[in-house]
Amino acid sequence: MTQNVNAFPELGRPELLEFAQSIANERLIDTDVVLGAMEEAVQVAALRKYGQDLEVKASIDRKSGEITLQRVLEVADPVDDWHRQISLEDGKARDPDAKIGDRLHEPLPPIDLGRLSAQTAKQVVYRLVREAERKRQYEEFKGRVGEIINGIVKRFEYGNVIVDLGRAEGFMRRDQTLAKEAYRTGDRIRAYIMEVREETRGPQILLSRACNEFLVKLFAQEVPEIYDGIVEIVAAARDPGSRAKIAVISNDPGIDPVGACVGMRGSRVQAVVGELQGERVDIIQWSPDTATFIVNALVPAEVTKVILDDEATRVEVVVPENQQSYAIGRRGQNVRLATKLTGWEIKILTEKMESDRRQDELRQLIKMFVKTLDVDEVVAHLLVTEGFDSLEAIAFVPFEELAEIEGLREEVAEELRERATKVILERNEELLKVRTKLGVTDEVAAIEQLSPSMLVVLGLNSVRTLDQLADLSNDELTELLADKVAVEKLRVFYQANDEEMGPGIQLPDVELEQDEANQVIMAARAHWFADDDAGSDAARADAPPTAETTA
Repeated sequence: MTQNVNAFPELGRPELLEFAQSIANERLIDTDVVLGAMEEAVQVAALRKYGQDLEVKASIDRKSGEITLQRVLEVADPVDDWHRQISLEDGKARDPDAKIGDRLHEPLPPIDLGRLSAQTAKQVVYRLVREAERKRQYEEFKGRVGEIINGIVKRFEYGNVIVDLGRAEGFMRRDQTLAKEAYRTGDRIRAYIMEVREETRGPQILLSRACNEFLVKLFAQEVPEIYDGIVEIVAAARDPGSRAKIAVISNDPGIDPVGACVGMRGSRVQAVVGELQGERVDIIQWSPDTATFIVNALVPAEVTKVILDDEATRVEVVVPENQQSYAIGRRGQNVRLATKLTGWEIKILTEKMESDRRQDELRQLIKMFVKTLDVDEVVAHLLVTEGFDSLEAIAFVPFEELAEIEGLREEVAEELRERATKVILERNEELLKVRTKLGVTDEVAAIEQLSPSMLVVLGLNSVRTLDQLADLSNDELTELLADKVAVEKLRVFYQANDEEMGPGIQLPDVELEQDEANQVIMAARAHWFADDDAGSDAARADAPPTAETTA
C-alpha cells in the first residue's frame, strides 16, 4: 500500500474509518472487507494481551469507528474449558434466559496497541487485504476467458512476458508469443485470455497471441458479419507469426463469407494481418462435402482427384506435377495447416505417382489371379479391368454379373467361380493349420468378428489366448491387425517349419472398426465376469446357513 502508516490510527477515532476507506479505494475492494481485516487484527492483538486460550471478538462501529472488545463464553454443563465456557448457574446470573449452548459476550477493557502489537496488526490487515484483492481479481477475470484484452508489457521472466492489465497482471508464456515479435517494457499489447487459475499466490491470468482463438476473435472485431452471427468461422489453423487458414460459412445466402472477411480492397483482413505482424491468412469457404472442403483447404494448389478413406480419416490428394510444391508448401506448411483445418490426414501425390502406384497394384492383382486361379494374363487382366479385386469378389458375386463380362463365356465364368471358391476353402484350411501351429486357442477363434486371417495375424503377434486378447485396448487391437509386415512374418514362420506358403495365402492390412474392435475385446473379457459370478455362487454355497436361507 502507498500510505506511510507507522501504526494503526488511534483506536476509537473516525480516522480509522477514513484509513479503511482509503485502502479500499486504492485496492478496489469493499470497505467492509478492510474493516473486517482490522477487526481480526485487533483480535490478534487482544489475544496477545489477555491470553491465547480465550475466545475474543472485536468489532468496529461502521459509523463512529469505535472499537469494542468482548470475551465469548459458551454455556456448558459440565464445564470442560474454563477459558471458553461458563456454567449454567453463572450464565443465568448474567442472563436469566441463558441455556446450554448459548454464547454470552462479556465486555473487555480496550487495549493500547504497543509498538509490537501495532506492527502485528498491520501485518494481519495487509495479509487479509491482499487475499481480498486476489479474490476480487479472480472473480473479475474468470468471466472474461475468451476475450481479447489490452495491456502494457511490465517485465520479463525467463522469456515469458508479464503484462500489466490495470487491475491485475497477465502471464504470457514464450510459446504463446509470435516469433517475429520483440517486446520491450512499456509496449502496448493485445492478447487473448486463455485461462484464469485461482492459486495461493494470486490469480494466474494466462494470455496468448499464438492460439487459434485469438485469430478468430480478431476477425470478429474487424468483420461485423461475424460479430452478428451472419458469417461463422467453422475452423482455424495457425503457424503463429507465419501463416494461417480459416474456414468460413455464411448463414445468409446473399452474403459471400470470404468476401465479407476480406473486406473492401482487403481492408479487413489486412487489419488482422497487421496485428499479427504480417502473418499471412488464407480465407477459404467451408463445405459440408469433405472432398470439396479438403480441395478448398489446399489453396493455392489445384487438385485433380481426391481419394477418401472414411474409416481411417485419411485422404490422398492427386495434383498435377507443377502443383505439387504449392500443395505441400514451404517446409510442408500448406499441407500441414490443411490437415489441422480439416482434421483429415492428407497425403499429396502427383498424377504420375498415383498412376505408377495404380499400375503396380493392378500388376500385383493380375499376378495373384494368374497364380491362384490358374488362368492366363488376358483373363486376369479382364477381371481386374471389370473391378474384381479379390477372390471373394469372384466367388460370391452373382453369376449373372460375372457372365456378363464381355469376352468371358458362361462356362469360363462358372469355372472361375468354382476355382475361386476352391482356393478360398483351401486357404482357410491352411490358415486354420497355421493358426493351430501358432497356438491360437479355439476360444479365441470362436469370436465371430475374427476372420481366419485375423487369427493368424494375432498369433504372429503373440496374442493367442482370451486373456492376452482381453488385455488389449480397442486401439491396440486395430493397430495390431493392420500389421504392415504380417506377410513377412508368415513367410518366416513357413521357412522355420520347412514349408512353402500355399496359394492364395494373403494377409493384407485388416481394418477393424472401433465398434467391432470393442465387441471383440468384450467377447474376450466375458469369461472374466463368468468366473466372478461362479466364484460368488460358490462362496454363497459354502457360507453357513442364516435365518433367511433356512426359512
